Amino acid sequence: MANVVVVGSQWGDEGKGKIVDWLSEQADIVVRFQGGHNAGHTLVIDGITYKLSLLPSGVLRPGKLALIGNGVVLDPQALIEEIERIEKQGVSVTPDNLRVAENVALILPLHQELDVAREKASGKGAIGTTGRGIGPAYEDKVGRRAIRLMDLNDLDALGPKIDRLLAHHNALRRGMGLPEIEARVIHHQLAAIAPYVLPFMDTVWSLLDDKRREGKRILFEGAQGALLDIDHGTYPYVTSSNTVAAQAATGSGLGPNAINYVLGICKAYTTRVGAGPFPTELHDAIGQRIGERGREFGTVTGRPRRCGWFDAVLVRQTVRTSGINGLALTKLDILDGFDEIKVCTGYLLDGKKLDYLPASERAQAEVEPVYETIDGWKDATAGARSWADLPAQAIKYVRRVEELVGCPVALLSTSPEREDTILMQNPFEA
Repeated sequence: MANVVVVGSQWGDEGKGKIVDWLSEQADIVVRFQGGHNAGHTLVIDGITYKLSLLPSGVLRPGKLALIGNGVVLDPQALIEEIERIEKQGVSVTPDNLRVAENVALILPLHQELDVAREKASGKGAIGTTGRGIGPAYEDKVGRRAIRLMDLNDLDALGPKIDRLLAHHNALRRGMGLPEIEARVIHHQLAAIAPYVLPFMDTVWSLLDDKRREGKRILFEGAQGALLDIDHGTYPYVTSSNTVAAQAATGSGLGPNAINYVLGICKAYTTRVGAGPFPTELHDAIGQRIGERGREFGTVTGRPRRCGWFDAVLVRQTVRTSGINGLALTKLDILDGFDEIKVCTGYLLDGKKLDYLPASERAQAEVEPVYETIDGWKDATAGARSWADLPAQAIKYVRRVEELVGCPVALLSTSPEREDTILMQNPFEA
């Protein structure tokens, strides 16, 4: 049985939620393997909109097992609030359909406070984080002072771990003019939330290995996008985890040989939330039109997304860094009605042409896009469910994207609705 990894191949917000939900019908297990509740996946099912941040999209389908892997940083309070929210929409979430890795690192209120304080202190140099404590939590994980989910199972042994954590954080807080935190406050917070999250705890790596050996189909769900990867993204304007496909193995506890297919999600244009380089960004009426038609506002933050033409250079680069086998192209319908559409095929930097985005922060900010102009189409693609339903010029656009990024389009999404999807290659059967 094939196991599939879904990753964003731009700066996130590519429509992974819908694609994962669409694919999860064929999967037995859906796994989140990195990020935290800074992710935002919007799904529209039978006219009902669901917004998920921590929960894998598989929880919306009966009979599927959703797993949160060790590569995630988990805000336990946010998890319980999200569960309560979607249960009000009629979705049942219990230990029967959700498990959380015992070794997942926790996000605490002090992480969020530090995140917000740092952003404010950075002024114009702010990264543009969601202020949810993701970065500070990953720092503590790497610094070997994190509180992990399993630690809540032994509250009497928490004292030394909290002391080690606060030795670091209180020094930071003093330097930033924030009041110090007493250990008893942290202990009380953890003791209060423990009964609600511990029932979901499991040894996820072992569970996954057992299911794989049983022949179950596993779908790995990425958050953010490959261009926000801590190593391969537009550093320092990135997230604090690896978002490329290889993290699916590390962040779940399965070896890389368990991955059979990598599906990259990308919009038919480009968007970005927050600060950082964006070579094809449009500051004109066209960019505004794309944003309004695409309803480009962050699921988590509500911030308007920056919009621009499709950047084939960036997607071609992420195809290589994530080992992408096929693309799911989303929001093609947003380009309906344009007289002409531009695609970035390369960059100019100091008079030299580049076919990749350089790693230098200065160079990333100064590259100029080289465009190819393609005729648009007047007929609607919205709601199309077969290749034959698409205007001829829209098909030409898709084929040109495939040529430029060096990867076939496996799925084509033409609206937020689950069924408005055209399948060219089934990742589970490729």
